[in-house]
Amino acid sequence: MNQKIRVLVVDDSSIIRTLLTKFLSSDPEIEVVGSAPDPYVAREMLTKLKPDVMTLDVEMPKMDGVTFLEKVMQHLPTRTLIISSLSTQGSATTLRAFEVGAIDVMAKPAIDVTRSMEAVRYEIITRVKVVAKSNLPEKRTLSPIVRARPTDVKATALAKTTHSVLAIASSTGGTEALKRVLPLLPPDIPGTVIVQHLPPVFTKTYADNLQKLCQFEVKEAQDGDKVFPGRALIAPGNFHMELSRSGAYYFVKLHQEPALHGVRPAADYLMKSVSKYAGANAIGVVLTGMGKDGAEGLLAMKEAGSYNIAQNEQSCVVFGMPKVAIDVGAVHEILPLDRIAAEIIKRCQMLAVA
Repeated sequence: MNQKIRVLVVDDSSIIRTLLTKFLSSDPEIEVVGSAPDPYVAREMLTKLKPDVMTLDVEMPKMDGVTFLEKVMQHLPTRTLIISSLSTQGSATTLRAFEVGAIDVMAKPAIDVTRSMEAVRYEIITRVKVVAKSNLPEKRTLSPIVRARPTDVKATALAKTTHSVLAIASSTGGTEALKRVLPLLPPDIPGTVIVQHLPPVFTKTYADNLQKLCQFEVKEAQDGDKVFPGRALIAPGNFHMELSRSGAYYFVKLHQEPALHGVRPAADYLMKSVSKYAGANAIGVVLTGMGKDGAEGLLAMKEAGSYNIAQNEQSCVVFGMPKVAIDVGAVHEILPLDRIAAEIIKRCQMLAVA
């Protein structure tokens, strides 16, 4: 019999601690070994219990969750699932937590939640199991990312027209992976559309953070936004995003069709639309993430003539989405994260001169 996943729950709310403990303990593969009301108690429990996974609220008294997590990752690295409130302040803090080593995030269950408690229970159990199997991120601090340019490709004159499109899909571990790809791309990047699985509110904060790192515009997409060189659009949480076209111009459409593969936004919606409207003038990229979202869409893109890249297993936090895309034959090239930006530039140049 496989050993149970040992979990430590850290939250200043006794109600949330009780709820999370109840949900997690209902699964026979998970054991909640302790719960802590603040980082100081949690630190003692981490040292004593050495859990496989820690769930962590980032907004707590005495010491904020990010400061605590940074100390944890330096001295006792632990796979961490952030459970955060859906607020602008909460999303900003959570995104900082990713920078220091958090693996995944989910919205804190609300007492008046419109979703059923069973749906919340299923989500946290699923996420804890994925986090338990994930690779620990490399040690990081809150220092800014050095925006070194790829040295093996001349990054100039990528996009002569609006006809080229770059489509990227990512999930667990993707917030940091994107921050190690996009800042390396030049100002005239082809029109870029991105699905990163994040809760509502988080995507706006994340796009604003990326904008500070990149040499081109990065924004949370709004319905009808045009897609053109020098702009990257990120699908907003809880909305699917699709590419469309009017004459020579691309634009995005947002909608709230049911979740696909359990997620909204879903990369498959986006990438299937890219295959339809951009065809061979597209590049598809799938980065770290749980599940299979993006595989069908990437395959449709490939069949329409695109060139597709997947992140390799060694550099993924979770080798789920890339693996499925590779397994279905949707990928041309498998690369470590630190080589993907250079390959994107190379392929964009080839499209520009075609």
